[in-house]
Amino acid sequence: MGRITKSVFTGGAAALILAGISEPAAAAVSEESAYVFNTLLFLIGGFLVMFMAAGFCMLEAGLVRSKNVATICLKNISLYSISGLMFFIVGYNLMYGIDEGGFIGSFMPFAPDDAAALAEENPAFGGGDGYSASSDWFFQMVFCATTASIVSGTLAERIKVWPFLIFTAVLTGIIYPIEGSWQWGGGFLSAMGFSDFAGSTIVHSAGGWAALTGAILLGARTGKFSADGRINPIPGSNLPLATLGTFILWLGWFGFNGGSQLALGSAANAVAVSNIFINTNIAAAAGTVAAMLLTQAIYKKVDLTMALNGALAGLVSITAEPLTPSLGSAAAIGAVGGVLVVIFVPLLDKLKIDDVVGAISVHLVAGIWGTMAVPITNADTSFGTQFIGVISIGAFVAIASFIVWGILKATIGIRCSEEEEYAGLDKTELGLEAYPEFGRGSQTVT
Repeated sequence: MGRITKSVFTGGAAALILAGISEPAAAAVSEESAYVFNTLLFLIGGFLVMFMAAGFCMLEAGLVRSKNVATICLKNISLYSISGLMFFIVGYNLMYGIDEGGFIGSFMPFAPDDAAALAEENPAFGGGDGYSASSDWFFQMVFCATTASIVSGTLAERIKVWPFLIFTAVLTGIIYPIEGSWQWGGGFLSAMGFSDFAGSTIVHSAGGWAALTGAILLGARTGKFSADGRINPIPGSNLPLATLGTFILWLGWFGFNGGSQLALGSAANAVAVSNIFINTNIAAAAGTVAAMLLTQAIYKKVDLTMALNGALAGLVSITAEPLTPSLGSAAAIGAVGGVLVVIFVPLLDKLKIDDVVGAISVHLVAGIWGTMAVPITNADTSFGTQFIGVISIGAFVAIASFIVWGILKATIGIRCSEEEEYAGLDKTELGLEAYPEFGRGSQTVT
């Protein structure tokens, strides 16, 4: 998913061929109409992806203990705000100001120039790149925020607020834009032919690598792992809230994947967006059912949290290529994602890596799978090139994140004390509680 140019409109013919129809000449729309529809797709897709911030917040709030819920809510609204500021200050041009085939963009703030571009190109109407620059910035910014949201849940219940937010600023302002520029900005991975339609690797596995390195340096929650090797489950506070968060994320994913078509100015693009929607939906459904069946087979019970993460893993898996698969192929890709979650969540526990919400399994593992699965349905890609892309981005994000986490740990510290963790971060970090009436019995108001 990179910025589009006027060449996108010529690409509509390919999509129509895939759909098995031809484009009648009479169906062509004006340049201005295409500009409006493309911009509208960016804006609608953007606010759907923005709503995913609420989904992550509700999912995480439901999967942490009640004494940490207010803190997780603060982290989610803060990371979204910091992401927006950093993507304006440096992130956008670092991601899209890169030379073709290059490695890094420019360290300059974003400055929208829609009005000037329109006037310069044509006094009556100047199409520019075929969309509003401001709508493009908004759409790309909410993707940046999504990367940071992935990290939040993994490190919940024991990380200090301000070190986490400092890391978020570096991740969204520097790390994510650099690796994203390698493909979406036209950098060296794009030149090689690496394909990641809406970001299974660029967004999701990148967030997963940042979360994994943080979890390793941070350590597990107190009591999660016993000295004798036992793994102690720590249930979340509100599974209905976690379920609501999953549904919100599922809804937002239509903007995530559908908006990444980056154009709606032709019948070809309308067909493509429609196909992306249904492939996205069926992959999530298959991921849910696969996770349910596997937990029933292994544990003799259906695990709701695994079903929720199975849905998310299906969504992550299809994100790398939601256009070219048939419905059956999309379901198979999503189902594998659901299976991977059921396998890797307990595996990480055995490795003593404490991931509170299962984000590493959902976003890192399923993200890698989805990216490597692209050549199965897209003949224009190769497994070798996909592997190079996964390894390049993974190595860069992991190393950069490890350095930033390490510096924070060595300087201001990243982990709260055992006493603070026992009391809950709501009290110790915020001085308030999400559910102040819990545990206090009934009170009479006079």
